[in-house]
Amino acid sequence: KMAAAAAGAAAAAGLWSEVNRCGQNGDFARALKSVNKILQINKDDVTALQCKVVCLIQNGNFKEALAVINTHTKVLTSDVIAFEKAYCEYRLNRIESALKTIQSASQQTDKLKELYGQVLYRLERYDDCLAAYRDLIRNSQDEYEEERKTNLSAVVAAQSTWEKVVPEDLGLREATYELCYNSACALIGQGKLNEAMKKLQKAEELCRQSLSEDSDVTEEDIEAELAIIHGQMAYIMQLQGRTEDALQLYNQIIKLKPTDVGLLAVIANNIITINKDQNVFDSKKKVKLTNAEGVEHKLSKKQLQAIEFNKALLAMYTNQADQCRKLSASLQSQSPEHLLPVLIQAAQLCREKQHAKAVGLLQDFADQHPANAAEIKLTMAQLKIAQGSVTKACMILRSIEELQHKPGMVSALVTMYSHEEDIDSAIEVFTQAIQWYQQYQASQTRGANPKSPVHLSLIREAANFKLKHGRKKEAISDLEELWKQNPKDVHTLAQLISAYSLVDPEKAKVLSKHLPSSDTMSLKVDVDALENSHGATYVRKKAGKLTGDNQQKEQGQGEVKKKKKKKKGKLPKNYDPKVTPDPERWLPMRERSYYRGRKKGKKKDQVGKGTQGSTTTGSELDASRTASSPPTSPRPGSGAAVSATSNVIPPRHQKPAGAPATKKKQQQKKKKGAKGGW
Repeated sequence: KMAAAAAGAAAAAGLWSEVNRCGQNGDFARALKSVNKILQINKDDVTALQCKVVCLIQNGNFKEALAVINTHTKVLTSDVIAFEKAYCEYRLNRIESALKTIQSASQQTDKLKELYGQVLYRLERYDDCLAAYRDLIRNSQDEYEEERKTNLSAVVAAQSTWEKVVPEDLGLREATYELCYNSACALIGQGKLNEAMKKLQKAEELCRQSLSEDSDVTEEDIEAELAIIHGQMAYIMQLQGRTEDALQLYNQIIKLKPTDVGLLAVIANNIITINKDQNVFDSKKKVKLTNAEGVEHKLSKKQLQAIEFNKALLAMYTNQADQCRKLSASLQSQSPEHLLPVLIQAAQLCREKQHAKAVGLLQDFADQHPANAAEIKLTMAQLKIAQGSVTKACMILRSIEELQHKPGMVSALVTMYSHEEDIDSAIEVFTQAIQWYQQYQASQTRGANPKSPVHLSLIREAANFKLKHGRKKEAISDLEELWKQNPKDVHTLAQLISAYSLVDPEKAKVLSKHLPSSDTMSLKVDVDALENSHGATYVRKKAGKLTGDNQQKEQGQGEVKKKKKKKKGKLPKNYDPKVTPDPERWLPMRERSYYRGRKKGKKKDQVGKGTQGSTTTGSELDASRTASSPPTSPRPGSGAAVSATSNVIPPRHQKPAGAPATKKKQQQKKKKGAKGGW
């Protein structure tokens, strides 16, 4: 037995040497075989089990590694194997499980802290992630400092993009293209698109410099690495309205066939948003890229949500009503408070001409989610206007308490009520808005009553509206308030006097004393310059005649108009001055007193009595007559310039000569045949 044990120990020692050598060479597949042989000798060897898990992880077999850990829980305790277990769960996209494993570890090693930061980023807990990376950078000094700074900048960029947090200046030196790229993403989140584009151009330059130093890297490899930078450039172009440039760059990236499924999904989604309801066949092709395996693990929740929204809209644009309803209902169940799913459902119902049902759906959502009621009610009002129910639309708009006093809302309501000739309701809208501002300012100024520019503007608009619609009595109080605020306003005073002239003439006379005198209102105007100015309707003649030289000069300048000479009328060739002209020559022949009508029987022999195909007489074939007569159809190209408003019949529809008579004969024949048939 002792000999067997010694032989086993010697064999194990040889196998451990093999494992060590293979591990140093990076040959983990061969090392795994040796570890398995060691475990055959001693199945509960903790070190051998740890080595097996590491070899499986290095070979990418995360499921098998996790199975080994879970099978040997008694031997591989959390203290021994916590990092490897959490890493396997992280790589298998079991992020919540990885977080629990890390938090349950008795000792937080540097490796676990690094992994903890990655897990928090994937869970989109950016504040905690930022704190974790700051702690790591502060307490670590090794060759991975640049990677940690890159991750820190990525967290700040994510906060700026998804949480609209103003990013703080980390003071990082942007020496790598990754840091430049993350900085550009943060700027995009703030809406600083031009600055972001410059950062991306710098990132592209740094990337080319970094990769070109490696002789093994090809131009295709460089373009593949630049794909994500170019994708962000195209997104900026799209936000700036340069859709054609953005679309061209997006398609160039797709042609490269990058391996990053997340990048492809985002680009495909952006192309779909550019296409909208046009080029739907291209959108259908692109939507397949958003369904690739693993996309859900590469993108943030908001990105995935946006893609699903666009899928629902694409289904609506392609008339896939059931698919649209299914997708929007699924989105609503995932995010009950989100506006877009219910708006998509309402839009689909409107396409199906079910406007009442769409309004009911929106009303239910507004009742359930009062926080989002304003935007929903605006949509409801739009639907009512589309149906022609303007008064109902006004009622919906007036029910939005947080917007009813806004100048834009007041203007819209007054315009709509005026369209419906409901002047009383329009004035009521003005009154309520003015009262709201009066109460608000009184609460803000502790009893003082200064008028804000918006308040005064509403009062003026109300007064002008009342004056326009003949409500001068009602306009007086508004005008007095305006004049009280600015006694030097002559225009308001004039309006007030005009209004009082119909109600209280004596009051109007008293107020008219406040008008400035005519002397103070006189303006220094050069009458001669005004009369001679360009565009004046009357120009006074200058005294004296122009001399010959001056006249030629004035004619050269084109300032003096020439007198048009009256042309003598042309007389007819057979005009005889001795003969008195016919006094009825301007009347049509039929209206003249000596008109006796046409003589019957003349040229009777020339009337064709044969069949339709019979030949005509020789006189009708005279080329001189046909040349001078108007053509029955235009020559090639003669009808090309006919305008859309012209009454000229186009060449295709013009009837040939003699067609009406032929048609009439055919109709008569048909009638005869019909009678005979009966």
